[in-house]
Amino acid sequence: MSTRGQFNTKNPTIKRILREASELANNPSPDYHAEPLEDNLFEWHFTLRGPPAPSPYETGIYHGRIVLPPTYPLRPPSFRFLTPTGRFEVNREICLSISGHHEETWQPAWGIRTALVAMRSFMDTDAKGQLGGIECGKEVRRRMAGESGPWRCAVCGKSNGEILKEREEMAKLVEGKDGKRKEESVPEELRLAYRDELEGGKVGPTPGLTEVDGEGKGRGMARSPPTTATSAPATSSASAAAIAPAPSPVPRPTRTVHAPVVQQLVQHSPDRSLAWIDACIYGVVAALLFMVLRKFV
Repeated sequence: MSTRGQFNTKNPTIKRILREASELANNPSPDYHAEPLEDNLFEWHFTLRGPPAPSPYETGIYHGRIVLPPTYPLRPPSFRFLTPTGRFEVNREICLSISGHHEETWQPAWGIRTALVAMRSFMDTDAKGQLGGIECGKEVRRRMAGESGPWRCAVCGKSNGEILKEREEMAKLVEGKDGKRKEESVPEELRLAYRDELEGGKVGPTPGLTEVDGEGKGRGMARSPPTTATSAPATSSASAAAIAPAPSPVPRPTRTVHAPVVQQLVQHSPDRSLAWIDACIYGVVAALLFMVLRKFV
């Protein structure tokens, strides 16, 4: 793969993706194939054979895209069919427990091969209005299955029939002329996440997942907080708290800070004191002179 030298192979996500790509290439299956694009390890293309008879998809060979999140395998991949199937909407994310819309059921131990096997086994189940699922007659699905083989992907450059024919030949070389191989099993947890099945079972629906209404209907799932048995009292208490008037704040006394009294001291000028002394001296001198002059006159 030319993408090997373009990524940090020490990264756990890259190592996991490269390992899965190598495993699918070295252990081919005549019923499905998947590999990453030459320039993007996080986008894969897959080719999938329809379920065996009496399924209306038995002659079908379908092509699609897989997008891996940056945190794969901690987060699940998303799947989109590019070939019309009569079961899944074209180029629309599929609402399976292995897809990105139901991350609570994804386990890192699962991989691309497990997802493809599960996807193939789920094709015969009813859509029941689920995200990405459509309802149509069996004859329409058989017609689409017959037209799917020659369908050619512009990115892969091969038809669906050519891709699976190569995988059949490689599988025979690896497993022997008899073509016997160990069938892949679908884990019990990998099932369609129908709301009515979840609500009707012993285990309630996964908390935090509700269908989006309005413009977002059929496009994804929105998270809502889980409900409990004490939700009604909590709501009434919250309403009562909202209706009750808020207590008026208690006025706080204002602290008055008195500025210190500045005592102004009247300072006598030193020049005025000296002038008064000089006047006294002059007066005494004048009196003495007057007395002396009076004595001699």
